[in-house]
Amino acid sequence: MRSSEPSRLDRLSRGNQRDAALNEAFVVLSIGASLIATLGLLANSADVVIGAMVVAPWIKPLRAGAFAVLLGDVPLLIRALRTLLLGVGTTLVLAALLGTVAGLPQFGSEVMARTSPNLLNLGIALVAGALATYANLSRDAVSSLAGTAIAVALVPPVCVMGLLLAHQHWALATGAGLLFATNLLGVLTGGMVLMAWKDPLLRQQLRRSHLSVANFALTGLLLIPLGTSFLGLLRNARRESTRETVQLTIETFLKRQTVTFGEGKEVELEKLEIDWDPNPPVIRALVRVTDPTLPTFKQVSAVQEEINRRQLYRFQLVVQRTAVDVVGPEEAPNPSTVAEDSVLQSIPPTFPPLLSPPPLPAAPPEQQQGN
Repeated sequence: MRSSEPSRLDRLSRGNQRDAALNEAFVVLSIGASLIATLGLLANSADVVIGAMVVAPWIKPLRAGAFAVLLGDVPLLIRALRTLLLGVGTTLVLAALLGTVAGLPQFGSEVMARTSPNLLNLGIALVAGALATYANLSRDAVSSLAGTAIAVALVPPVCVMGLLLAHQHWALATGAGLLFATNLLGVLTGGMVLMAWKDPLLRQQLRRSHLSVANFALTGLLLIPLGTSFLGLLRNARRESTRETVQLTIETFLKRQTVTFGEGKEVELEKLEIDWDPNPPVIRALVRVTDPTLPTFKQVSAVQEEINRRQLYRFQLVVQRTAVDVVGPEEAPNPSTVAEDSVLQSIPPTFPPLLSPPPLPAAPPEQQQGN
């Protein structure tokens, strides 16, 4: 080993010792970031939450922790984790207290968005951890540290967890905790990999360190819940895309194909839902009609056939219609001058309740979307 290698390693060690230190700056910035993030979450303000990410100093002890894991330096790892855990504990308590005092009946999208992490979050954390470490090794990249802190978002998940725990939303709080663990392990792993890639000496240390193996194992365990959540995200996206396609198909029949429903007959789609639990899935459509005889059984069957022709899956279409009576002359004496309120409309009870073709045979399990 060349003599310059130990000195370079010593310089890196001293720098990471400073990053792992618990000092006044860390405490003040951590408390400030916690208050800003919690208030921003309560106000449902993305801009305020982003500001808290920039203020938060947690990336430094995490970066030092990655270096300690890589070298197998247990004292440095304990020091870094002690500093980080103090910040996490303080943030959790402050968020819970503010959540209790605020007493909001429900939380906004900024809170709920941090309760369902998936593989995408792990990927972001890995890249952010690598960039944070690179910024520590390269002076030219120091300016990227603030952006890295925004990307990895360590403080907001802990604030969300505190708010949810204060309102006893245990399941959602667990999701926020999983997001924090994902960011934590992602930063550690990304930082380790970047250091090993950049420096041959650290690459050798990575092979020898038992702590590195433990870190990789813990990160691998995250793939189970995060992968399940990601598959659910894909399934929901496919279902939403299918719903939009089905809605477009029905609207095409109702509004454009006047030959099918009769010239001048108004049939409008008001609501459409798909129940994916039955086999085949059931499409429930609510239509508004001026002619209570439309759409007919035959027309509903035609729409169902068209939907199934355009989709890879078989659906059962159920139509509920609401008739609208139009009171007034069939043609206005002077259409250009008649006010809009000269035609009165009344909505009688739904008629008939349900209109659907005969049930389709159940589709094979492999043809059911999302199963």
